[in-house]
Amino acid sequence: MTKYTVAALQVGSWPGTTQDILNKIFSYEEEIKESGAKLVVIPEATLGGYPKGSNFGVYLGYRLQSGKEEYARYFSQAIEVGSGDQYPEISQLSLLSKKTGASLSVGCIERDGSTLYCTMVFIDPVRGYVGKHRKLMPTAAERCIWGQGDGSTLTVVDSAVGKLGGAICWENMMPLLRYAMYAKGVQVWCAPTVDARPIWRNIMQNIAYEGRLFVVSAVQFMPNATKMKYGDVVDESSGTRKLPGWPSADENCINGGSVIVNPYGEIIAGPLLGKEGLLTAEIDTDLIVEARFDLDPVGHYARGDVFELTVNENPHGVKFTK
Repeated sequence: MTKYTVAALQVGSWPGTTQDILNKIFSYEEEIKESGAKLVVIPEATLGGYPKGSNFGVYLGYRLQSGKEEYARYFSQAIEVGSGDQYPEISQLSLLSKKTGASLSVGCIERDGSTLYCTMVFIDPVRGYVGKHRKLMPTAAERCIWGQGDGSTLTVVDSAVGKLGGAICWENMMPLLRYAMYAKGVQVWCAPTVDARPIWRNIMQNIAYEGRLFVVSAVQFMPNATKMKYGDVVDESSGTRKLPGWPSADENCINGGSVIVNPYGEIIAGPLLGKEGLLTAEIDTDLIVEARFDLDPVGHYARGDVFELTVNENPHGVKFTK
């Protein structure tokens, strides 16, 4: 069998708690079953939230106490990642995966010690939690709240639809990261993001065409500011969230744009814009081999006699020796 249905679940992370967001994801159980999807990709930072517009009181040379308190509240909604009953959110997602028969790629904010990471978790219908990827390079102000991942989570996992791997948001534009993942044999590239710009679709088409693989990109949908409330960042007169410099209170904070792309760089589903929903498409993994007849990025087009890539897959952090 080489034909499978894959899906991007376009949901947002506001308003509410992490459990509220989990319940929203679970509300799609029947639709996932009916679609026959064997893979569902869920956007970046869906669990734990993407605090768009917040600066956490950070200014060059100093930080506000109110920002530290906001970070503590944000931290409380992050999840711990691993296998077993001590990881309740992962256990709930594993049950959803089992009930639907779909592998899940879930964007979350991971809590490890006192540091947060932007993480993509992989869950299998039979095995449950099978791995994670931590975002290597948070973008701009994200660096104030998220730690950097390392080479130990350049994860590729087996699934019913083939080998899964990928990257989160703007790290998709890191050429050496992409090549390292191609070399691991990724067949379906998972790309959770909050980037709703039209150019994002071009980036996804480029990865599909460059890597000669399928891409499933799930983008958050977050409604306009007049429909949102979060934390203390509100307009005192209306009680609604403010996004400094945002064009209009009526413009959605994140407008979606999930897509599914084939190995020839062609969008075969989406973009889904302006609403939540489950975006699906049938893929045929035989197309990967056909597309690589012309260009195999880690095979006959690799030119290993000219180029060499060294990847450090050791975990970072302090190493103690006696």
